[in-house]
Amino acid sequence: MSLVHQSLDAKVQEGVLRNSFLYWQCRVRQISMRDNMGRPDDSITPALTLAGEMEPMCRVITLLSKVSPYSKLPEIQHIIKSTNDPEERRRKAVDFFSETYFQNTREFSDTLTAIFPPNSPGAKAICRAGKCTLSFAGYGQQFDIFCKVWALSSEDPGFQASWCHNLLFNSRLHPEVVILCFEPNWGRSCGKPIT
Repeated sequence: MSLVHQSLDAKVQEGVLRNSFLYWQCRVRQISMRDNMGRPDDSITPALTLAGEMEPMCRVITLLSKVSPYSKLPEIQHIIKSTNDPEERRRKAVDFFSETYFQNTREFSDTLTAIFPPNSPGAKAICRAGKCTLSFAGYGQQFDIFCKVWALSSEDPGFQASWCHNLLFNSRLHPEVVILCFEPNWGRSCGKPIT
């Protein structure tokens, strides 16, 4: 096989892995909303292992966001502004995300985010490392996603989407949180069925 064919084959495999991961994430997040009132499980809270380390450092709750043309940020902001009652806000958020939000995987970015408290030593260590592996498992699937990591500025659309999404479920969210962005390297990632 020529180098060109090997390169194309690798790109196709990376695309298949990316699409499989996004499909699975959309499905498990919809299940979380419909069956568990939005409470995250292991399929949404991967173990995070810093590059060069063997053992996971922690688990993080990840957020999957829509790409700009499909953003639902105005609708999410409307829910936030419509009530100050945390329970009613949560109920409205669960209803919103349970309907059709996760139906089309092509509307989502493969870049994930996670929120950390202000001055979090863990967030600082993750940013210093610059790379990590997020290990997801659940519902018969496992994915080990190798990522480049950095902190988002408060002006970044990913920051705004993550902030608003989390505010729906945590009305006491600190205004100076750190939001990290995890950009997958699909060529160094893998996925497999588990029993």
